Amino acid sequence: MTQVETHCPYCALQCGMSLEGTRVTPRDFPVNAGGLCQKGWTSGSLLTSPRRLTTPMLRVNGALEPVSWDFALDHVARKLAEIQGEHGPDGVAIFGGGGLTNEKAYLLGKFARVALGTSQIDYNGRFCMSSAAAAGIKAFGADRGMPFPVTDLKNADVVLLAGANPAETMPPFTQHLRGTDLIVVDPRRTPTAELASLHLAPAPGTDLALALGILHAVVESGHLDRSYVDDRTSGFAEMWRIAASWWPERAERVTGVSAADMRLAAEKLAAARNAYVLTARGTEQHATGTATVGAWINLALSLGLPGRPGSGYGCLTGQGNGQGGREHGQKADQLPGYRKLDDPAAREYVASVWGVDADSLPGPGRSATELLEALGQENGPKALMVFGSNVVVSAPRSQRVQDRLSGLDFLVVADFVLSETAALADVVLPVTQWAEEDGTLTNLEGRVLLRRKALTPPPGVRSDLDVLNGLALRLGQPENRFPADAETVFEELRIASKGGIADYSGVSYDRLRAGEALHWPVPADDHPGTPRMFLESFAHPDGRARFVPVEHTGPAELPDDEFPLQATTGRVLQHYQSGAQTRLIGELNDVVPEVFVEVHPDTAKRAGLEEGDRAVVRSRRGETVARVRFTQSLKPDLIFLPFHFPGEQRANLFTNPALDPVSRMPEFKVCAVSLSTVDGAA
Repeated sequence: MTQVETHCPYCALQCGMSLEGTRVTPRDFPVNAGGLCQKGWTSGSLLTSPRRLTTPMLRVNGALEPVSWDFALDHVARKLAEIQGEHGPDGVAIFGGGGLTNEKAYLLGKFARVALGTSQIDYNGRFCMSSAAAAGIKAFGADRGMPFPVTDLKNADVVLLAGANPAETMPPFTQHLRGTDLIVVDPRRTPTAELASLHLAPAPGTDLALALGILHAVVESGHLDRSYVDDRTSGFAEMWRIAASWWPERAERVTGVSAADMRLAAEKLAAARNAYVLTARGTEQHATGTATVGAWINLALSLGLPGRPGSGYGCLTGQGNGQGGREHGQKADQLPGYRKLDDPAAREYVASVWGVDADSLPGPGRSATELLEALGQENGPKALMVFGSNVVVSAPRSQRVQDRLSGLDFLVVADFVLSETAALADVVLPVTQWAEEDGTLTNLEGRVLLRRKALTPPPGVRSDLDVLNGLALRLGQPENRFPADAETVFEELRIASKGGIADYSGVSYDRLRAGEALHWPVPADDHPGTPRMFLESFAHPDGRARFVPVEHTGPAELPDDEFPLQATTGRVLQHYQSGAQTRLIGELNDVVPEVFVEVHPDTAKRAGLEEGDRAVVRSRRGETVARVRFTQSLKPDLIFLPFHFPGEQRANLFTNPALDPVSRMPEFKVCAVSLSTVDGAA
């Protein structure tokens, strides 16, 4: 067997690894420097899972039965055409995923808007990165999670991590924090917080007030970088009109973090030669996520960090291709190259690449949560195609989502295992895994990577690109409009992205095969890429970054007598996203086989619970049954659950679908709940 250099199938760190058959060996790649987490080490196991799908399935009399590929694709194309004939183009919707390659994300957006003519497409990145993306675009004019290489962090004196727990979610990342003075903002005492010299533990949903309090401390102590603010930014005065009233003592009353610790954080950041402010899901997954991320960016700008060598602001992208997945067209309002769908010039250009009339392209559609809510309703889609997502587990108010899927006229799911969403489908299409196909992904630092084919897929399995090609032909599209070859698709993506914010036109498979480190934008074949953005100017027309005025409003839902506790959700080391992959790997699932609820011992005992008991966590939307774990460091009014588990163990049965007004991100990170024994449940 040949050893093939490739990348891990999981998070956006995209650790370098080699595959020989299914045997994984870590590579000395910059982001992981020869390290892997437990998920990466065991990723080869999934390639030979007995739960692998290898034949298309059609629901017959309530059960899924194997059928041929031709029969399955003929049936899908016919049903889609019938539904659109009766309900119009938007009668069919598409839901994508942040784990899809750039080629798949690109072709999926093109398929939706050209082959189907539907505006109803979005993806699960709306649940992960949308608030940081929106805040980054407002502040800098462009969104690239980390506009500098991960390895730059090694030279930092101070790093502030807000709402991030990389010690569990991407362990190899933490090696880049060694030797730095680490400040961690998290309501929980996480493994990452254990590494910090200063742990700030705000009440859930109060991060924005904390950021305002620290910013106030920076200014009041004379540490505002006035020359940077004057030369490279605009809007400080408008922002300060709000922030001026958030002196640390006021922020302490809201957040529970001491004013002294806020001032200490401000002093540490201001005294550093090189400092970074980094955010992640804990700050974003709120109904005020865009404003909250904006507050942390304001703090970074006040210190003169973004666009300065050795310092900056960045966001830790979560999903494997969370960055590239939102750049090339599977978002509700996006065209390739990070262009906006409602921009006439962008529509004209992309339509010319696709060989269609710009007027034929639909406008922006519904965001992910709103799209799922509309399924099967009077004015909503009647059919849905899902690629690379397991919304029955991952979406907020997940039982309602499951009911919406069950009420559709037609549901198609492309996956390589029978996920909880695939199990509801009328047609299931078995597709290739990460090691069975070529394709590019863009990691959390904006570096375009080539994930190489290392194995031949099992007989009967096709790639997502091949599925889209087959359906497009059956829907009457020209033979060459939807290529099934990844490199051919990427060549078209290069052209379609040219001139956009995320310009990939100078990236090629040949350059990637040669080992070049290409961070977008790469606007020409001989361009070296842009590992560090904003060093000379920001992406707004005037070259300046924007301070954005933001005000703290708090969680969308507060505790009361009926629901006196606050719940937050997140990930554990052994599992990834909805768990559809990692729950099939015995070595991982044996460690964490079921959902648990972390709770302070005193809180548990007041509810009549002992460690190891099964408890009911209930909100206004639903309830979850979880095993009790005592956690002495947790605040008495806070509980935590991981969201990787199915059925009655779904944390998203109770989470709040309240949406951020800008990003349309749901409020996963905080809601009001009660805790009770199973016997005591109503």
